[in-house]
Amino acid sequence: MEGDFLVKMIPGMNPRKMQQMMRQLGIQQVEIQASEVIIKAVDKTIIITNPSVAKVNMMGQETFQISGKVHEEDNDTSPEISEDDIKTVIEQTGVSPEKARDTLNKNKGDLAETILELK
Repeated sequence: MEGDFLVKMIPGMNPRKMQQMMRQLGIQQVEIQASEVIIKAVDKTIIITNPSVAKVNMMGQETFQISGKVHEEDNDTSPEISEDDIKTVIEQTGVSPEKARDTLNKNKGDLAETILELK
C-alpha cells in the first residue's frame, strides 16, 4: 500500500495523513515484492535477503528504499594471469607452474614482486 514504507520510517505518523501529504508533494510510492536484492560494486557484492523494497517517484525522480538482512562478499578482482608471465616466473625462479601461478595470483599479477618473493 502506498505510504506504508514511509509510515514505518516515521513512527507515530497517521498513515492516511502521510498518504495525503505524499500526494500533495507529488510523491508516489509502490511496494515491490522481492526475495533478494543484489548490488554489484567494483570490489564487493552486497546481497540483501528478505528485503522490504519501495520504489518512490518524486517529481519524476525514481529512488528505491531497501531494508533487510545485509551480506557482503568480496569480488575476485585478480587479473588474468598469462602463460607468458608464468613461463617468465619459472625461468627466473625454477619453481613449478602451479607455484608460479599461485604466487602470481597472490601478488595480483605483479611479475616483479612474484619473482623477488620466490628467489
